[in-house]
Amino acid sequence: MKILSVNIGRPREVRENGQPVRTGIFKSPVAGRVRVRAENLDGDAQADLAVHGGPYKAVYAYPAEHYDFWRKELPRIELPWGMFGENLTTEGLLDDEVNIGDRFRIGTAELEVTQPRLPCFKLGIKFGDPQMPKRFLRSLRTGFYLRVVREGELGAGDAIERVHRDPGNVSVTDIVRLYAFDRDDRDLLRRVLALAALTPSWREHFEGQQAELAG
Repeated sequence: MKILSVNIGRPREVRENGQPVRTGIFKSPVAGRVRVRAENLDGDAQADLAVHGGPYKAVYAYPAEHYDFWRKELPRIELPWGMFGENLTTEGLLDDEVNIGDRFRIGTAELEVTQPRLPCFKLGIKFGDPQMPKRFLRSLRTGFYLRVVREGELGAGDAIERVHRDPGNVSVTDIVRLYAFDRDDRDLLRRVLALAALTPSWREHFEGQQAELAG
């Protein structure tokens, strides 16, 4: 497992239906070592801090393996690393093999998996297709966010070492499936709510989902 690319970018303004929209989804690969801080990477920033960034979404990772799928789905679109807005393009770290709460050492930083990435309309702007967020979610290839357990530095080529495997055994894909497709999976819902590493916003969501099923 390793990092293929480290990608950063500052928010920029784009036009959508004639209206200005600020977005931080445009990321580009950078060379050298990059400092990982509590809420982002040096040189990186998010546009809408109400739904992006913060301690539970400090770093966004996207598996390079998913690019093969999207190159077949989107043959007319060039897909350089960072195209999906990820900070880290990874190799050997797939959504269905990574648990919520897993911890990884990359360079001198330590990161913990917190949640999947839920696409918003800005992904559609990036790809010029308003249906892209739905396609992205339906693919179950969302990538995942990480919080920073220990600040440090990392760079392309660094090995990814798993230093903790969460015993709850709930993968990133499991969370997406429960959220969007198998909302009545009571056993998975019970396991998800038992996760110590589940973030407050996701716990609130799934507690509401549990209440709906009980009612």
